[in-house]
Amino acid sequence: AAALQRLREVFDIEELPPDVLPRKKPPQFMVDLFNKVADANGITRAPGLLEGDVVRSFEDRVRVDQYHFYFDISAMEKSEQMLKAEFRVFKLKRTRVSRRSDTKHFCKVEVYELLESGSRPQKKHLIASRLLSLYTEGWEVFNVTQTVSKWVGNSSSNHGFLITTTHVFNNRVEHNLVKFAKSQGTLQESKNALLVLFTNSNKRRNDASRVPRETQVIESSNAGMSRRPRAAAVPSAKSQVAACHRRELYVDFRAIGWSGWIIYPSGYNAFYCRGSCVFPLGESLNATNHATVQSIVHTLKLSQDVSTPCCVPDELKSLNLLYFDDKENVVLKNYKDMVATRCGCH
Repeated sequence: AAALQRLREVFDIEELPPDVLPRKKPPQFMVDLFNKVADANGITRAPGLLEGDVVRSFEDRVRVDQYHFYFDISAMEKSEQMLKAEFRVFKLKRTRVSRRSDTKHFCKVEVYELLESGSRPQKKHLIASRLLSLYTEGWEVFNVTQTVSKWVGNSSSNHGFLITTTHVFNNRVEHNLVKFAKSQGTLQESKNALLVLFTNSNKRRNDASRVPRETQVIESSNAGMSRRPRAAAVPSAKSQVAACHRRELYVDFRAIGWSGWIIYPSGYNAFYCRGSCVFPLGESLNATNHATVQSIVHTLKLSQDVSTPCCVPDELKSLNLLYFDDKENVVLKNYKDMVATRCGCH
């Protein structure tokens, strides 16, 4: 239990989310974002692809009103620094084409922040405005960073967004000709409106690396951790212990009991380092100058207390998790220094 609690701390999971898979599907936007920044194993493809290290998505909670959108953002942590907020709505195609020759094909769409609650709120503040074609459909993305920053600071000011559409011809004004997707009836959930927040967690997740050395490698008897068998290294004549090298350490989220809320990946290879760092340290051992000197002092027995250098991860990559949080919002989070990509003598 203590080991799993420590693992939760490493992954910054305070409350274990409920099992929602496969009942609930993640927004396609979040799945596409995961695939853009990570490979199938969750390993970061390249640095700088993601703005911040956390992306949170919130689904619209208003089912009745066609033009009112509300997002519960209370899952955002107080320590998080918001970088960008996007309001994403799917504009539906207008099917009834007007036969009137004077009908313009564009309408004005305005996004407002609601300043009060209630069934018919009057007070509102204009955030964005643009012209859209009546007869096309697709995602519309509005930058709402300033508004959502205010909501993060004062949650009671969050009354949601209102969208209005205006179509003008022959000095006559028509409202709400255009509709936006809402997850009701036969409509696909994948087109439901989203509020997406890009944030920095501002948490020092490298605390996990300061574990005593003897506890860093988790034995294969622990749930979810398995060292895959490898062919034994051929021992050299000088030493019966294999030289420092990387070995497999697979973390299986299904075996740990986390597969009901982690969307991707199903597990990952963390790898670990094992082997000796005896003199002479070859180039393949990626030894530091300090380690080289230490191995010489040890070999020459110049000091009784000096041991051989340690075989440790020399290069680490970050891991990305796409998961449902305890409020069933989908989160993409990047964790630094989770996968050993190279070992060396240090």
